[in-house]
Amino acid sequence: MEGMELLCFQIISFNGSARSSYIEAIQAAKEGDFEKADSLIKDGEANFVEGHKIHAQLIQKEANGEMGEMSLLLLHAEDQLMSAETLKIVATELIEVYRRLK
Repeated sequence: MEGMELLCFQIISFNGSARSSYIEAIQAAKEGDFEKADSLIKDGEANFVEGHKIHAQLIQKEANGEMGEMSLLLLHAEDQLMSAETLKIVATELIEVYRRLK
């Protein structure tokens, strides 16, 4: 595996890890462990940022005319990126609700 495929799988991997951290953060907040929830959100954000950096590399390649046709793998990677971002927003809102309820 090389080139664009590798970058796509890296985006998928980083954002899958981010999503897992966000879900675990919600669960920690539900249990009242807000320190752990905050830490997991930070971990998720770090993974999300790494995935986003790789996505930016692909955008630069496209702008330079270095990209071939759009692939299903790239579409999936972008979908994972967007779902991780959405889940982060939902997770931070839910954690705040749990925080207020405690």
